[in-house]
Amino acid sequence: VQVEESGGGSVQAGGSLKLSCIIAGLTFRDYVLGWFRQSPGPVREGISCISWSGASTYYPDSVKGRFTVTRDNAKNTMYLEMNGLKSEDTATYYCAAATFAPCVPGWETKVGEYDYKYWGQGTQVTVSS
Repeated sequence: VQVEESGGGSVQAGGSLKLSCIIAGLTFRDYVLGWFRQSPGPVREGISCISWSGASTYYPDSVKGRFTVTRDNAKNTMYLEMNGLKSEDTATYYCAAATFAPCVPGWETKVGEYDYKYWGQGTQVTVSS
């Protein structure tokens, strides 16, 4: 399985970026997908998830209303559109796939319990104020 994120870069506060995640080597539509980010340090934060069909999405308060996750199962690709970027959004962003990870309120507190076993190398997002 190969997971590859792209689309990161440097923007000013208030700007926008759109990240992409391509996953090859598995049946894409069978997996729940998530976006995560990690600033320097050990903690990886879950910031969005999307169900198999794309019908269900969830965002924690830190990004709700600013970020939008979508997926195109025909292209094995997931996207994260990020608007209104803030300096605190600066991090390395990762995507991951799991066979079971209910995309419901509280998801971000339980990501360690789910089988997100396919991860990319990450793409850097830097927001300057």
